[in-house]
Amino acid sequence: MAGCFCFLLLSACGAENSLQLQGETMGTTWHVTLTEQPQTRSMESLQRGLEDTFIRVNALMSTWQVDSELSRFNQSTSKDWVYVWPDVAKVVAIALQLSTESEGAYDITVGPLVNLWGFGPGEHAGDSIAPSPDAIQAALKRVGYMKLQVTEHPPALRKSQPDLYVDLSSIAKGYGVDQARQYLESQGIRHGMVEVGGEVTTWGKSARGDEWRIAIEQPNDTGRVVQQGVKLTNQGLATSGDYRNFFKQNGKRYSHTIDPKTGYPVDNVLASVSVIAENTMLADGYATLLMALGLERARTFAQKHQLAAYFIWRTDQGFASEASAAFKPYLIQEQ
Repeated sequence: MAGCFCFLLLSACGAENSLQLQGETMGTTWHVTLTEQPQTRSMESLQRGLEDTFIRVNALMSTWQVDSELSRFNQSTSKDWVYVWPDVAKVVAIALQLSTESEGAYDITVGPLVNLWGFGPGEHAGDSIAPSPDAIQAALKRVGYMKLQVTEHPPALRKSQPDLYVDLSSIAKGYGVDQARQYLESQGIRHGMVEVGGEVTTWGKSARGDEWRIAIEQPNDTGRVVQQGVKLTNQGLATSGDYRNFFKQNGKRYSHTIDPKTGYPVDNVLASVSVIAENTMLADGYATLLMALGLERARTFAQKHQLAAYFIWRTDQGFASEASAAFKPYLIQEQ
């Protein structure tokens, strides 16, 4: 899910000793920082390996690729079990777990509504207009996470409604980040950072020889400003927000986060949510989940589930922010 662009910050000391790789994937960019010279692979070999990793994730889970495994499942009208790669079953299983925890506020079958509002594959939200109530009601009939089943042994999916449409964009990018890290670690890389479109994971030590320092961006529409710095090591960080992918009509702002119960974009003061979790896939999913809940319900959910979450919301005086109890140890205090 679109969110803040996270980047290294605060101290560039030692940056001259780091190695950089970058490219494009999933409709956005990726960046890798290594703080040690690879011992068994060249940088060119690692670049190819990373590109292959992202190509594979797209080939499995992209809704933008008509021939991806997920797209083929969406195109199928069968209500029988459809065998899929273990990766797809794993991500869907986690997503359905989040749907259950949130009582449907998070729902990977919301794709028909996302597409209807102009935020889906091939769409341009800036040119969008709000759909009619009748169109929204028709799309709502195709939505419902309980209409989707998954089994991991053997890996397979089944839909109870032929036109069910699964969209993993709120969690697949985080999974891609984790896969890239896993590839690099398999190549003997002990210290690094992977970032894809704002979702990030770090392991080992930064170029300074201590914890990695990552910025959470202020959720404004005009430029990139650091809101808060965090310390991150051996975990994933993801942000979901309403300020990068939206359109305005008659003075009203419509964001890409759709409420699967009403069919309309989420309308609340919450501007962005950042989550730190054991892996980036979970951070990605939970950030979207909390954004969909709205500020008050998200606070309650984060407390109940002991999530490390950082909230930024709009007030008449500007932005306000708050860290959950589990997030506070990661905050970098201003000197």
